[in-house]
Amino acid sequence: MPVCFTFDIEEHHRIEAAAAAGYKCPLETQSEYARRMESCTRWLLEKLAEHNARSTFFIVGLIATTHPNLVRDIADAGHEVACHSWDHQRVHRLSPDEFRLDVRRAKIELEQASGKPVVGYRAPTFSITRETAWAIDVLAEEGMRYDSSVFPVHHDRYGIPQAPRVPFLATGMQRSLLEFPPVTYAVLGKNLPAAGGGYFRLYPPAIIRAGIRQILRDPLGLPVLYFHPWEFDPGQPRLPLGRASRFRTYVGMNRTRSRLGNLLAQFGSRPMVEVAESWLPKALPRFHLSD
Repeated sequence: MPVCFTFDIEEHHRIEAAAAAGYKCPLETQSEYARRMESCTRWLLEKLAEHNARSTFFIVGLIATTHPNLVRDIADAGHEVACHSWDHQRVHRLSPDEFRLDVRRAKIELEQASGKPVVGYRAPTFSITRETAWAIDVLAEEGMRYDSSVFPVHHDRYGIPQAPRVPFLATGMQRSLLEFPPVTYAVLGKNLPAAGGGYFRLYPPAIIRAGIRQILRDPLGLPVLYFHPWEFDPGQPRLPLGRASRFRTYVGMNRTRSRLGNLLAQFGSRPMVEVAESWLPKALPRFHLSD
């Protein structure tokens, strides 16, 4: 059964914690974060090659204009280039028309840089929720074949805890789209997020592995993990965040490189588009996001 390691590629100053705090990053610091984003992404490419693993890279469209060679190198290495919005704005901050233009612009630039079709999408901060169910319709109309934005957990910024934990057909207002939810670990009747990000850095590795194995025991199970290049860069300049946000952003960063290598050695990885094409059964559960 496949496991999908995915990477959300954006510069560190674009993270939601900084946006929520109203932080305006100086141009000099933006340039430093951009340089470090490319360096860490190239380290990820080396690590994946070391384990003969291929992945999906959800890339902010703007990066295709500032770092086109990086996007091309990702595609040339056999990885999937997918869309992570134009400039990492949460869907909640956009109208349906604005969201459509955001997706369309990013898709065009990523396809031009990679030389390959872009058919997958992940919203910044998993911001396709019940309030933004209309985004599924827009993605389907803009040529996306799958989405990976619905996290079946309780969280202060995202999540639909009632959503399936396995691949499903997400229905927006009228249209449906294949949905790949990130890994959760079901315990005591609740879904514990166990797919990556802060959970990858904070939790003991055994919890992440338990979540993967639990998903794999389901006949429809597909473990989806997610990471960011800045999570593998403990020496980067720190953002001026509040205490809680600072903890969630930087906890455990010194151990991420070894943990990623251990997970890749144990599970391997395949791009999500290949799973959508060759592995998924025809009968999937359907879930209406707007209900």
